[in-house]
Amino acid sequence: MKMISIGILPQEQMRARTLAIAKGELKRKPGDPKIWFTSMRSLAEVLSDENRALLKVIFDMQPNSIASLAALTGRSSSNLSRTLKTMSNYGLVEMQPINLKQFRPVAKATSFKIVAQA
Repeated sequence: MKMISIGILPQEQMRARTLAIAKGELKRKPGDPKIWFTSMRSLAEVLSDENRALLKVIFDMQPNSIASLAALTGRSSSNLSRTLKTMSNYGLVEMQPINLKQFRPVAKATSFKIVAQA
């Protein structure tokens, strides 16, 4: 599993960086983070100990559905759905459709490189 690089920048700086890239004033480097958080606090909420353990279970056990992941972890399906949706929004988990109402969670990474600027 590859390592995902995560960056932390305040919202204003992130917006300015995105605009500079769009205008061609700044080029993304190969090692630049692909996932961004606006604060260390928001990063800590998404990558809590419990959520990192969840990513490891998803990676190791490769559950076929949220229901089977719930059985593996002892967490409720509704709780997992909310957590997985948040992680999916950040690109940490991919939710592969099984059918119209069921999805299979796939962990995109289990290790992370955090890049924060003072």
